[in-house]
Amino acid sequence: MIFDRGADDIDVTAAALAREFAETAAEYDRTAAFPFANIERLRETDLAALVVPREFGGRGGGLARANRVVNAIARGEASTGLVLAQQYLFHGTLRLNPHFSPAMKERVFRSAVEGGGFVNSLRVEPELGTPIRGGLPATVARRTATGWSLTGRKIYSTGSPVLAWNAIWARTDEAEPRVGVFLVPGGAPGLTIEETWRQLGMRASGSHDVVLDNVEVPFDHAGDLRTPDAVAAPDATQTAWVAVLFSTVYDGAARAGRDWFVKFLRERAPTNLGAPLATLPRMQTAVGEIDSALYASRVLLASIAERVDRGETPHPQESLYVKHNVTKNALDAVSKAMELSGNPGLAQANALERHYRDVLCARVHSPQNDSIFLGGGRLALADVPAAF
Repeated sequence: MIFDRGADDIDVTAAALAREFAETAAEYDRTAAFPFANIERLRETDLAALVVPREFGGRGGGLARANRVVNAIARGEASTGLVLAQQYLFHGTLRLNPHFSPAMKERVFRSAVEGGGFVNSLRVEPELGTPIRGGLPATVARRTATGWSLTGRKIYSTGSPVLAWNAIWARTDEAEPRVGVFLVPGGAPGLTIEETWRQLGMRASGSHDVVLDNVEVPFDHAGDLRTPDAVAAPDATQTAWVAVLFSTVYDGAARAGRDWFVKFLRERAPTNLGAPLATLPRMQTAVGEIDSALYASRVLLASIAERVDRGETPHPQESLYVKHNVTKNALDAVSKAMELSGNPGLAQANALERHYRDVLCARVHSPQNDSIFLGGGRLALADVPAAF
């Protein structure tokens, strides 16, 4: 199905792709192979360029549209949803980023429109862990006559097999180091991918190690170089995009788990009961609890996304609370389904087991709950007016 650029059928297209991706999701999970075919379909339907501004040939989608599309795709195959979420997050924040030249922005955007090029921010390192907890990256950018030469290793590099652009967080080798983002083209000399991703969930996300050995980029590929003490915390808009797009991936996976559970209850009819499990009040109550949690998540995600698109971006802490609550609801929903489905739910032959493992990854996706609660508690206890 080729995407009709003249019609507002993006949600219909995403739903159709989700059904298509669901057919091969179990095999990608079993083999941990990267879903190249899914990525190609996102390119063919122009969903890869959904958030690219219209002036560069994209659809100019906002956070509300991105949220719905990522949720649908993740409902079909969660790893593909996560790769797409990273794409939309970078494009959405690049539009407002004043630290890259207009020419560099256009190059990144047009690569998505004309070639379906994907991009991701690669920040996590073996020794440093998640940079949200502070510290300098070990990846070093050394100044050359024509630009920068980068050396280092990034882990958890989601989508690494298809990235046209690797946004590398690094520090300079100057006497007073600066930190910033360096846009490295995929396939650049000195850039290699080590296939290290062997995780419990999100097994098809291609979140391997990206290794840089004197990878050279021009000066204009660097953006937002500042001394560490001058680096500001993510602004409210960026925080909202992060919170919505990451948590909607897990919400989508949880909805797929819910769908499997409902089908299981309708079809499973033990001989000692003589009727489907769906007729039991206990099961009906459980489905109501699951749907109530997922309904709350849908409202939270839509509310934050629509406010951002209207220019009424909420306080960052509010977005982080949404991230916590949406991922908690996803975990609670699939856990309830797993508990009541019994051994069939644990069987690898059934999809619920995969959805459960995928949603478990929400526990470690930054920012983690302790950071969210600590920041919120400090804000509430400070001698300042309530933020929200």
